[in-house]
Amino acid sequence: MVIYDSSKRVFKLDTENTSYVMGVTEEGYLGNIYYGKKADTTDLMYAMRIDEHPFTPAKLPGEKIGFMDRFPSEYPFDGTGDFHGNCINIRNHKGQEGLELKVQSHNIYTGKRKINGMPSARGEGTMSLDIVLSDKAVGAEVILTYTVYEECDIITRSARAVNVSDKEFYITKALSACLNLETDVSDILSLHGSWARERHIQRSKINYGSYVIESLRGEPGHQDHPFIALLSENCNKESGDVYAMNLVYSGNFIARVQKDQFDRVRASIGINPEHFCWKLEGGQEFEMPEVIMQYTCKGTNGMTNNFHNFFRKYILPPRWTDAERPVLINNWEATYFDFNDDKLVQIAEEASKLGIEMLVMDDGWFGHRNLDNSSLGDWYVNEEKIKGGLKKLVDRVNALGMKFGIWFEPEMISPDSDLYREHPEWALALDGREPGLCRTQYVLDFSRHEVVDYIYSRLYEILKSANIEYVKWDMNRPLAEAASLSLPADRQGEVLHRHVLALYELQERLVTDFPDLLLENCSGGGARFDAGMLYYSPQIWCSDNADPVERLMIQEGTHLIYPLSTTGTHVADSPNHVNGRVTPFDTRADVALTGTFGYELDVTRIAEEERNLIPAQIEKYKKYRHLVQTGDYYRIASFRENGRYDSYMVVSKDKDKAVLIYVQVVTDSNVLTKKLKLYGLAPDKKYNIDGVEYLGSTLMNVGYIMKPLRGDFQSVVVEINPAE
Repeated sequence: MVIYDSSKRVFKLDTENTSYVMGVTEEGYLGNIYYGKKADTTDLMYAMRIDEHPFTPAKLPGEKIGFMDRFPSEYPFDGTGDFHGNCINIRNHKGQEGLELKVQSHNIYTGKRKINGMPSARGEGTMSLDIVLSDKAVGAEVILTYTVYEECDIITRSARAVNVSDKEFYITKALSACLNLETDVSDILSLHGSWARERHIQRSKINYGSYVIESLRGEPGHQDHPFIALLSENCNKESGDVYAMNLVYSGNFIARVQKDQFDRVRASIGINPEHFCWKLEGGQEFEMPEVIMQYTCKGTNGMTNNFHNFFRKYILPPRWTDAERPVLINNWEATYFDFNDDKLVQIAEEASKLGIEMLVMDDGWFGHRNLDNSSLGDWYVNEEKIKGGLKKLVDRVNALGMKFGIWFEPEMISPDSDLYREHPEWALALDGREPGLCRTQYVLDFSRHEVVDYIYSRLYEILKSANIEYVKWDMNRPLAEAASLSLPADRQGEVLHRHVLALYELQERLVTDFPDLLLENCSGGGARFDAGMLYYSPQIWCSDNADPVERLMIQEGTHLIYPLSTTGTHVADSPNHVNGRVTPFDTRADVALTGTFGYELDVTRIAEEERNLIPAQIEKYKKYRHLVQTGDYYRIASFRENGRYDSYMVVSKDKDKAVLIYVQVVTDSNVLTKKLKLYGLAPDKKYNIDGVEYLGSTLMNVGYIMKPLRGDFQSVVVEINPAE
């Protein structure tokens, strides 16, 4: 629900359990008043503390800047006295910078406006609010949009800047949202890592000054994540305050938390202003990506469930939200570049006997690519490897009862490629300097429409040529030296954002032309696992590291925000190809159970003992597939925290059944067995675990005794059913 109380000059946005409140001062400034548990009144202007400001402009016009230094601005702007980190900055045609945004009008309406050119949450059954802010001297308007998702306790926010003058100006900073808090938040929750160890959870104290996480890589990256949460000191898994923001964007981002001299905390998030500058002509507008925002008093598990419910209903492609995902086998770690059609069919023949449902042909099928130093951009089948062409291979795989998928890296171009030899200007590069290589490849200049159209035409022709039902879209290097040889000097700051917009355009065209295609995004593993990508692809390859011990920490951080069904999880070889760790085959499968499930190995070469385990592993996955895809996920214990074991569970929406996963990483000697307090069950319902009946309240309050496991890297999956 969205309310505007004109007598109080107060906006109140209500979800099922929360309220977000803003107020308009006498001068027209929009301020943040309150965010938290549901408020039952709009008589809340007092909480903005206007009367405590000795320098209110209405009372003392000569002290505007002192007032702005104290004011909890809803969308802070640069150059007028707010020194606590702003959201927007504009440089006018005379080179001057500075804004003063005041409320001009507002509009409350049902449903939601689509953000042009970018993914955003669907708006069925919602209410929205637009607030128009204006600076007449600059000729700029900023429209703030809020949409309320009542049942998820989620509010989405976005902004767009409009040039209402007849002169161009330049947007040099364009963040999407800001949150001002005067509550007892003390901690920052964020996700960090590197290649092969993405999205590790970090909890830090909020101190005076600024805390920044960001990416300058042209994508969110392995290192940081476009998400930030502020926690109360007592916040744990089941209780405590959480304020969270997640940016729906797949490029450079910044999230900043600042504690000021008045002990207030401001958090903001949006496009990273470094290397960014957008020229806006008169009459044009610039859209900023959406932010998914929530408050909960139910701890991190409460935050997780809100995000999961929201993503499943409003972000993920509807075609795939409830659809079963096929169990696949990818040939990458099985063969790398050393394969041909017969080898792939040999893998498919063995895989089909074991119950695997799809073969994915990874890198190396096109151009003359036998190593990673050639042929990107030459999206033509290498018929020396794939004899008779792609359709013949796909038909052979389909004849085995298996689906077929294929790998692309559409954003890249190799120096050793026919495309680069014909169009060297199509690669991003500084004029007069040889472009920098990474993975022996360059990045295509997606600010050129002819490049985007050409690449899509090649993808389209390949996908039309055979019965291809799955695409793995990869991106294996960051964007550096991101300069276009076609854009004018005053638009070079647009290159990185234009790349993201073109990426969205390509994927939109792909899923529109091929509506039944299962698209899985990937970026060197998990460097682009974000809400923007999930709008097009219902699953993303979680990490290039499928070692189950490392995956415990990667998946813990990923599942903190994103539904389990979005996580690409495979059973890989042992010793692991990334870190060399040796682990049991069934433990690798149990850790991969809470994801999309598949295999990353050569089933024709693994030990017969392991191969014989695959049918039972697939049967177990299929048994829990619907529950994992639709149920509520709860974190019980963290290997990252205790260094010994990991545990989590998924409970059906009707609380009728659940599955508990326990992984013992390190064996303990002469210690008590683990007592695990479970979550999400019905307190008064009786449950059966291995023939023993328990009340739900008993399992949640007293706990479940986990039977001891012998040896390191052991796992068990515990089924929880209703008692007869």
